[in-house]
Amino acid sequence: MMKNISAEQEYREQIKQEGLTVGIFTTTWCPDCKRLDMFIDEITQEHQDKQWFTIDRDEFPEISEEQTVMGIPSLLVFKDGEKIAHLHSANAKTPEAVNEFLNNL
Repeated sequence: MMKNISAEQEYREQIKQEGLTVGIFTTTWCPDCKRLDMFIDEITQEHQDKQWFTIDRDEFPEISEEQTVMGIPSLLVFKDGEKIAHLHSANAKTPEAVNEFLNNL
């Protein structure tokens, strides 16, 4: 299930999880984010072993800067509070690309 982050504290707690947590950095106005929205549900179904959250880059610019999120959507993978992988927006355009990224973790 996808959790929507509404406070920085919530984000900090979310990324500290022991298992893998995937954060999708997004905004309301980005066309590529809407395209990702069309197929992300199927991907989260296939990867239920991971925690999932979305965070609005415009609402949390400091976090986005801290994690070097330039383009959106970006998928960041965290484990024990550390970022261990980052799928940049240019590579997050197809379900195949996103699945390949997650399968290689």
